[in-house]
Amino acid sequence: MTEKTTGASYAAAGVDIEAGDRAVELMKEWVKKTQRPEVLGGLGGFAGLFDASALKRYERPLLASATDGVGTKVDIARQLGVYDTIGHDLVAMVMDDIVVCGAEPLFMTDYICVGKVHPERVAAIVKGIAEGCVLAGCALVGGETAEHPGLLGPDDFDVAGAGTGVVEYDRLLGADRIRTGDAVIAMASSGLHSNGYSLVRHVLFDRAKMSLESHVEELGRTLGEELLEPTKIYSLDCMALTRTAEVHAYSHITGGGLAANLARVIPDHLHATVDRSTWTPGAVFDLVGKAGRVEQLELEKTLNMGVGMMAVVPQQSVDVALTALADRGVDAWVAGEILDRGDHTEGATLTGSYAS
Repeated sequence: MTEKTTGASYAAAGVDIEAGDRAVELMKEWVKKTQRPEVLGGLGGFAGLFDASALKRYERPLLASATDGVGTKVDIARQLGVYDTIGHDLVAMVMDDIVVCGAEPLFMTDYICVGKVHPERVAAIVKGIAEGCVLAGCALVGGETAEHPGLLGPDDFDVAGAGTGVVEYDRLLGADRIRTGDAVIAMASSGLHSNGYSLVRHVLFDRAKMSLESHVEELGRTLGEELLEPTKIYSLDCMALTRTAEVHAYSHITGGGLAANLARVIPDHLHATVDRSTWTPGAVFDLVGKAGRVEQLELEKTLNMGVGMMAVVPQQSVDVALTALADRGVDAWVAGEILDRGDHTEGATLTGSYAS
């Protein structure tokens, strides 16, 4: 008697289409909260639709686009089983890059890759992305959830996103506007944000043998709570500042640290100097430095050191800018100035010592 064999199936290969459909149903309510008047159609189509006729009010509209992920911070979320904040990080990484040139965030799409679809987990991730989009003023018009069994473990996941914004040509911000004597305004970060986690995880877990559940006195909470603190989203703050005061440029402080990112918007003939004594980095930066005996320059090349966004403004706009940011609850201060390049080989440098 011949044994009957069962044919192969997608489910047998580890892909659960029904679970994916359930995840889509769970996330619909969150995506709906991000809708702008220009968005057409609903979730589930092959492409998100955005009514470009809204751009007719621009004389010469420039579309700004950016894409990014959250890096190894997703592993902290996985270990803690907390999935509804990592989306804030994703939106911040994408939309705060877009707003740097003066663009208004319009819409975003996401990509979530998982080893196994857990509908509630995927919906929690999308909930965080949707909440982040609301904070950035953009719509979430679509996305993709991909199940990769065998490539990722059942609890493993990663997220990425792409966004689009628009800015009037003659209001484009950047290096061309910066002048000698401009002030550099720093805006406080909410913590580590979403960069440098490979170093942070190596230092705190592999070398210092710390636990995510450990209560750290200098942090005032558990290590896991600190590491999962969402990245601050500055998009609406920057847009409001641009409407209120004259702004020449923004710099989003992400991978590479403060000096390297600020240098990206400094013209070749000028130099930005930032005075460390104007602020005190949060306790988490000191913790990483001491636990791993990481040299200060290495920390500064990797982490934001307490500054998540910088604005370059003319001196006459400083008071207005600081007041506008304070009114929005943004902790900001004058951290430096723009000088002639002189003998400097780099576009920006940090000077002095951090305030204690």
